[in-house]
Amino acid sequence: MKDNRNMVLAIFLSALVLLGWSFLGPKVLPTAGPQTAQVRDGKIHALPQPQASPAGTGVPTAAAGALRVRADVLRSTPRIKIDTPSLLGSINLQGARIDDLRLVKQHETIAPNSAPVRLFSPAGAPGAYFAGFDWLGDAVAVPGPDTEWTASSRLLAPGKPVTLSWTNPTGQKFEQTVSVDDEYLFTVQQRVTNSGASAVTLRPYGFASRAAQSVDPSTWTNHVGPMSVINAKADYSTKWKTLDEAGDAGKTGESGSGWVGFTEKYWLAALAPTGNIAPSFRRTPAGGYQADYAGAPVTLAPGQQTSGETRLFAGAKEKGALDRYEDAGIPKLSKSIDWGWFEFFMRPIFGLLRWLFAVTGNFGVAIICLTFIVRALMFPIAQRQFQSTNAMRRVQPKLKALQARFKDDKPRQQQEMLKLYKEEKINPAAGCLPIFLQIPVFYALYKVLMVAVEMRHQPFLGWIHDLSAPDPMSPVNLFGLLDFTPPHILAIGVLPILVGATQWLTMKMNPATGVDPTQQQIMSLMPWFLIFVMAPFAAGLQLYWVTNNLLTLAQQAWFNYRHPIDAATAVIDAKPVKR
Repeated sequence: MKDNRNMVLAIFLSALVLLGWSFLGPKVLPTAGPQTAQVRDGKIHALPQPQASPAGTGVPTAAAGALRVRADVLRSTPRIKIDTPSLLGSINLQGARIDDLRLVKQHETIAPNSAPVRLFSPAGAPGAYFAGFDWLGDAVAVPGPDTEWTASSRLLAPGKPVTLSWTNPTGQKFEQTVSVDDEYLFTVQQRVTNSGASAVTLRPYGFASRAAQSVDPSTWTNHVGPMSVINAKADYSTKWKTLDEAGDAGKTGESGSGWVGFTEKYWLAALAPTGNIAPSFRRTPAGGYQADYAGAPVTLAPGQQTSGETRLFAGAKEKGALDRYEDAGIPKLSKSIDWGWFEFFMRPIFGLLRWLFAVTGNFGVAIICLTFIVRALMFPIAQRQFQSTNAMRRVQPKLKALQARFKDDKPRQQQEMLKLYKEEKINPAAGCLPIFLQIPVFYALYKVLMVAVEMRHQPFLGWIHDLSAPDPMSPVNLFGLLDFTPPHILAIGVLPILVGATQWLTMKMNPATGVDPTQQQIMSLMPWFLIFVMAPFAAGLQLYWVTNNLLTLAQQAWFNYRHPIDAATAVIDAKPVKR
């Protein structure tokens, strides 16, 4: 009767944990990106992706008012075309803003004809988000948001810079020479020539302004929102909520060299001027958010000139590109990827995964190869685990005899069991070591699938069209043949089922020893609960787990073949001993 009550209680607690994880897990430990595909009528269909438009929608930062169609806004002002292998868009000559930018290599959905992801959008259009470079000054006319600049060319492309110029009524000439590479970096050289009759004092200024928060959530495992790196120190402490509470006062960081901007889950807009800056973030009067910097003031006598340079990264957070820009002088740009506590371990894992992808051409195959490499490195440790488990199973009759003999004297029973372990050279905890060693690899792969844009929309085989999203193929709706979408808690794909099934097989092949029957029954339920826990995780993580379980089964079968278990005979007197 007591065992039955324990079993009922264990099942109740397991169900409570499962339901609690379903509701609280995504808030504490986000499981994967949004589902990008749906199976209907047995076929894969791409789903709309609100997260693919990083600027979100809302009231434009620059000016309040009704939103207009983006195409109409773009046609309403003179523009310079941006055309690179990675970026398409335009520069608005009214205000000299980079406010129209699309990422050629990144698409909204997994559909073949999907539109490129839009990073920047002009003020007055949905999802306003743009960057600009100005000057601040007292008693001198400086360019503003309505200033119309003159351009030296109508095309900005790699190797084809454009110079923008404007002269104020008192003779100060302002120039911006804008160049762009074939990836995501703009270089802006600002110059001011004082052809007036009196001295002027100016400060270089740059900003990134957006209408609303990112649609990507900011979690404890991945920071999204305002960010800066000053004096080689990354600052993730500024949240959207921080700026909402600060209001017009905003937040100003310590002065130094570095960059300031907004980081998304996959995208980044970062301003990196030369020299020291004082980065700041604020909530704008129009209800948006702005990151900006101001350089040191410079006084120009008549006939003098001053200049400065700022680099703007605007694009996808591709690890290779970020590393190259770091080498070119933008400090810690790769910190825009929130690697977390295991950065020292994640970077080499991701580097190995990228290399395997370059060799195989498929990230799913690369994950499988990574699993083989990890298992090969852990092969000797796993062998010792199997040896320890095998030895535990061999001495089970002796343990049971000890438990029967000293059932009324628990301290003596523990002493005799420890003595037996020592005589047989058995370490009961040896079986836990491979699990603990795999945790960093598992977490590193989890983070890579969560934050690496290289994994976004990467297909594997068959129905797996996006390894960073959950498995879309579910038997709950007969693999899409039934016209309904299972609720979140029941959206169980094929890969999670394989995770549970292979986990169950590993437990059957290597059963726990020294455990009472009630605990064994509870442990036998764990693989099936694991199906529900793993269902919302990225398919790439599920693929890793299935592959790891299959390799564990293969190694266990090989070990059992080489070392068949021959049950030992109890040699200890099982007659009970009273205290």
